[in-house]
Amino acid sequence: MANFPKLIPAFTIQVVIQTPTPVSPSLVFVPLASTGGSIVSEPSYPIQLRAAIEHGGDFIRVSADGTQARLDVQSLARDAVTGALVRFTYRGKVDTTGAMGRVLRGEEGAGTTGFGDAVSVVEFETGGGELAVLENKVYVGTGRFIIEAGKPTIVEYLVSEVVA
Repeated sequence: MANFPKLIPAFTIQVVIQTPTPVSPSLVFVPLASTGGSIVSEPSYPIQLRAAIEHGGDFIRVSADGTQARLDVQSLARDAVTGALVRFTYRGKVDTTGAMGRVLRGEEGAGTTGFGDAVSVVEFETGGGELAVLENKVYVGTGRFIIEAGKPTIVEYLVSEVVA
């Protein structure tokens, strides 16, 4: 067990999603709202980032049998402290047989989901400076939907750094 990787809690990411647009029977584009999304470091994490999401989208590809979706998110955020732009991406998989699938399909009565049915690998790219260290690390996350009446849908990810 000593040689298995460990996880260090790093960030909470929240993205506000807009109305999905079908591209094909198996591909959907979900734009991210230009306000309301954020990437915030955990207080104990040594790399502090407090960024607002300015632009982005998710291409969701559903498997032929409808039991899994693959995520491909490309986004741009701006750090509130330094003003630096940060490109963040994540690719992941979602089990669509449960609560997350009901949300993705827009089913009546779908609500806030738990963590665990959506997992991803998160990457950052910066223009240098103190945040450049983000580019050399490996991050993974697990996500959920937050659904509240009268409010836009939020996707929330808890992201950890993978270390030896």
